[in-house]
Amino acid sequence: MSDTVKISTFNSHPDTQVMRESPLALSYRSTGRPEASEHSGVTLRERPLCGHLILRGGAIVLDQALRDVLGIGLPGQPLGLVTASGGEISAQWLSPDEWLLIVPEGDEFEVENRLRAVLGDAHYAISNVSGGQTLLELKGEKVRELLMKSVVYDVHPDNFPAGKAVTTVFAKTTAILRRPDDTRWELVVRRSFADYLWRWLLDAGEEYGIGALP
Repeated sequence: MSDTVKISTFNSHPDTQVMRESPLALSYRSTGRPEASEHSGVTLRERPLCGHLILRGGAIVLDQALRDVLGIGLPGQPLGLVTASGGEISAQWLSPDEWLLIVPEGDEFEVENRLRAVLGDAHYAISNVSGGQTLLELKGEKVRELLMKSVVYDVHPDNFPAGKAVTTVFAKTTAILRRPDDTRWELVVRRSFADYLWRWLLDAGEEYGIGALP
């Protein structure tokens, strides 16, 4: 019996032109996007349709594969987050053998195939979950106050420095809360909860003059 394992990969960006919409497209049409101004204590921006890949396997082989393909390694500590290319590429710890890799829109299929080629017969798994998640970026001097009303996790700078990311309860759902740098926070949310989180953020941020950026 052959030991060969066949892997099926799927390109979520085929050559055929089809209409694609952000997970928040309906939210924009139904609730609108409050315009950001110089007085906005919080600004909110969606980074839709990025490539989201779940990596599982041994840290050493995956770290080397990422360095060979993208020039970025895995975070060295639990709850760690590393970024490159101005934040367009990131690798985040999810569990002892699981990481979330985010790459620019349209790059995920190529990155997956290049990783598979480098990893060869190593013991690993790569899952493309791009269609099921979206990323929201929050900036402004009042972001931490908004988060304190929304999340159960302690977001004090002493407990949540830049380069940290956690899966936690946000409002009444689960989300990934990340802090890539000192000026920016991110939420990775499931597509099915995107509208709920959007409405929550607009309501919780109203007192801070929250505004949305394109």
